[in-house]
Amino acid sequence: MSPPRIAFVASNSPKAEQAMGDLAVRYGNHPLDAADVVVALGGDGFMLQTLHRVQGTGTPVYGMNRGTVGFLMNSFRADALVERLARAEETVVNPLSMRAVTVSGETHEALAINEVSLLRAGPQAAKLQISVDGRMRLQELVCDGALVATPAGSTAYNYSAHGPILPIGSEVLAITAVAAFRPRRWRGALIPKGSVVRFDVLEPEKRPVMADADSSSVKSVAQVEIRSAPDVAHRILFDPGHGLEERLIREQFV
Repeated sequence: MSPPRIAFVASNSPKAEQAMGDLAVRYGNHPLDAADVVVALGGDGFMLQTLHRVQGTGTPVYGMNRGTVGFLMNSFRADALVERLARAEETVVNPLSMRAVTVSGETHEALAINEVSLLRAGPQAAKLQISVDGRMRLQELVCDGALVATPAGSTAYNYSAHGPILPIGSEVLAITAVAAFRPRRWRGALIPKGSVVRFDVLEPEKRPVMADADSSSVKSVAQVEIRSAPDVAHRILFDPGHGLEERLIREQFV
């Protein structure tokens, strides 16, 4: 069997670029549209950028950590890369689809692998109303923000905001408040993966809110609708025994 055609991509850090140069000499470097597999060199942020970049191609992505955070990455090692790719375990994740309407009436759409977050953009706390599948569930949440996270993103911003870690195979999404002031003890909610979540921003002129989907930001939003996008699949490769499911479980026992 011939070795896979590998496309190497790297973040702009010196050690990532150096690694890409060395690996390209050793294994060859193919264009993205002609590759069997993409090897991303950087941290988790760059991994998300790479997954969005190859979206729709069906090409799996194998990350090696050359950044500061590497939850989605494998350890870096230049030797035996072809063998590691052959043994790698695949995890398929579906992103979230965000549809945001601004105060001025503009509509923006984006996809998020980790989470869609709403954050206050002024000195005053945000006021959000939360509906699930067309039914209002929380009339008023006073907070610094709120987010909807996928299982793959549940250990990222969601976890920092004290949201739950979700098993990768679970068919649920997490709604998590960021610094909730009222209801003070509201700890968020778990909802079915197929649910549609809508945030309505109350007093948007007085209390401006921005929405963010994997660093794709929209300012001055009035309404944000979030749902899973099952028709979009991202394929992520991990070394055996170090897949995303194992990492999510392990993270809870640190």
